[in-house]
Amino acid sequence: MSAEERQREIVKSARRTGAVDVNELAAELGVAKETVRRDLRALEDHGLVRRTHGGAYPVESAGFETTLAFRATSHVPEKRRIAAAAAELLGDAETVFVDEGFTPQLIAESLPRDRPLTVVTASLATAGALAEADNTTVLLLGGRVRPGTLATVDHWTTKMLAGFVIDLAFIGANGISREHGLTTPDPAVSEVKSQAIRAARRTVFAGVHTKFGAVSFCRFAEISALEAIVTSTLLPTSEAHRYSMQGPQVIRV
Repeated sequence: MSAEERQREIVKSARRTGAVDVNELAAELGVAKETVRRDLRALEDHGLVRRTHGGAYPVESAGFETTLAFRATSHVPEKRRIAAAAAELLGDAETVFVDEGFTPQLIAESLPRDRPLTVVTASLATAGALAEADNTTVLLLGGRVRPGTLATVDHWTTKMLAGFVIDLAFIGANGISREHGLTTPDPAVSEVKSQAIRAARRTVFAGVHTKFGAVSFCRFAEISALEAIVTSTLLPTSEAHRYSMQGPQVIRV
């Protein structure tokens, strides 16, 4: 098996399982662990994986994106902490946009039920979770439903958003970097996120530490467009400070 074939198998395995382990790959591929590490370095240089201690996980791109079902199984305790902290930034907002994705859904479920609140979302999962919530009015944006994420996109979605002035938008992303801002693999999703940020008076990004430094296909916002970034203490303090230098408050929980 050539290096190219071996690296292709590693990417396939990472995308299928969500992560790969150096020791397991070495045994499966019949090569030395150092060979696997060299392959992972090459794949990271090409933006296909990000290395971790002892392994790697796939980077989402124009050709690969995890499903909502998968996201609901990874880093769940971290996502719950982040969601609870993000919901505390609600302030006096009366209208809220909640992005697609599992972490934004958790934010929506953490919002207070003891006061009137209007939630605008493209996520069928979020709309369903809040449909019977006390004091909450849910506006589900129409459009084409993406099967992997159960969220609406295309011109119907952005046209509805363009008619709103929203107090606060909770935004997710597939990647966030100081150089390239917030990114996502699908241009249709990017348009919805861009329009939500334009419609909102305040924007908060919430995401796990693995999002940081990752870059996907479509850029939809700069770091300076954010009021706050909410993540976990797994993002190093020094890196959090670098993001805060571009404008937003960075909250680590």
